[in-house]
Amino acid sequence: MRFANKTCIVTGGGSGIGRATCLQMAAEGGRVVVADLQLAPAQATVDAIKAAGGTAIAAQVDVGNSTHVQAVVATALSTYGTLDVIVNDAAMMTFTPIADIAEADFFHVITTNLGSVFFFAKYGAPHMPPGSAIVNLSSVHAHATTPNVVPYASSKGAIEAFTRGFAIEMEPRKIRVNGVAPGAVDTPMLWNNPNIKSGVEKVQGAVGKPEDLAAAICFLASDDAAFVNGTTLLADGGRLAHLP
Repeated sequence: MRFANKTCIVTGGGSGIGRATCLQMAAEGGRVVVADLQLAPAQATVDAIKAAGGTAIAAQVDVGNSTHVQAVVATALSTYGTLDVIVNDAAMMTFTPIADIAEADFFHVITTNLGSVFFFAKYGAPHMPPGSAIVNLSSVHAHATTPNVVPYASSKGAIEAFTRGFAIEMEPRKIRVNGVAPGAVDTPMLWNNPNIKSGVEKVQGAVGKPEDLAAAICFLASDDAAFVNGTTLLADGGRLAHLP
């Protein structure tokens, strides 16, 4: 039970990788705060956890909003008394060339994807005891990308740099900060991608299940990874080897 007596905030917990991570952490004894932009899917994840005998609460949050993030952190602390794990999974994509994208849309992606990592680091980490862990979700797009997703790729590359730097800042407090870079994963974000639908971006290599990524995230968030810090684990089923 790697997460027994640990409080775990997971953003994007209402679906996909976030939901699978919530389910696994709860199955391993974690007290999970299922954070999502939409309350209904977050509550559905909570219901599944409770049906399996686990402990969880739902929290509606816009992760790109500092006030919302602070409220989620406060809810975790007031409900369970501790904050031991943060998983930054929530993200969004746009599919517009840079010449055509509205400025507001570009910065909305950056704030949602990268800003959320900053907000949870700034407002969550001060409450975390030694031995805690933060896991940030990057992407293969941080390393090799495709047309019309520059804001997303930029945010994911910055997340990996943030992870390295913040890990150094947290060393004196013995809080580990790592990342996971998924490849193609069987989620709505993959199959609703217009680049995938049009064939501009081809799915090559293995397509993972959300549970495959949850396993990687839970490893990094647990004491099994006590000697892993400041790194991003590529968990892509070999997809990056196929990208140019």
